[in-house]
Amino acid sequence: MTGTLFLLPALLGDTAGVDTLSVWEIALIKEIKHYFAENERSARRFLRKAGFTAPFEDINIHHSDKDTPLAEQKKLLKILLEGSDAAILPEAGCPGIADPGAVIVKLAHEAGITVVPVPGPSAIFLTLMGSGMNGQHFSFNGYLPVERSERAKAIRELESVSAKTGYTQLFIETPYRNRVLAEDLLSTCNPRTRLCIGVNLTGENAFIRTLSIQAWQTQMPDLHKRPAVFAISAEN
Repeated sequence: MTGTLFLLPALLGDTAGVDTLSVWEIALIKEIKHYFAENERSARRFLRKAGFTAPFEDINIHHSDKDTPLAEQKKLLKILLEGSDAAILPEAGCPGIADPGAVIVKLAHEAGITVVPVPGPSAIFLTLMGSGMNGQHFSFNGYLPVERSERAKAIRELESVSAKTGYTQLFIETPYRNRVLAEDLLSTCNPRTRLCIGVNLTGENAFIRTLSIQAWQTQMPDLHKRPAVFAISAEN
């Protein structure tokens, strides 16, 4: 019998409380012996915060990130194929959503391994929930281009798609570039387009608000180095 691959959400930042995790997840953390994580140090820090009290020598944290060769990721499946349970532990939020853990999940399905997603915090879905925008039809677009002219072009395209289809368009940015992204949104989008910004959700000084681009011109908070999710909804 093969083991089960559990998908365990991580906290959304250093100030987020463990009360955002499910009782189920906290119980699993006390039982699972194998974890697939991008960074062993941050994985250990999360596990301690979530209530893991045993020596770390009792568990195995296997490195797996976006640069891990496919052949190495396939080798990790041997743990499950030999009967042990394992869990994917992302850096933040839910495994497989804006997270490289989706590769192992895909391989697990192909190998006939049971995959069990565990409920937990997702900044993307929390922002959508709190935006007041279309939650029936939406698209998550990951990171926008780094180069400024290309980013402005991408913003215009997303705004156009939203106006034509009614789909909410969500995207994220590396925290230290949030300020520049906000500036580009204000200078590129139609003044009537609605913009939602969810900042440090579930953590200290969490912030989520939806305003028109015009209204944001005089009310934009300092987003520098604060984890954020952005969503736009344009009028037809």
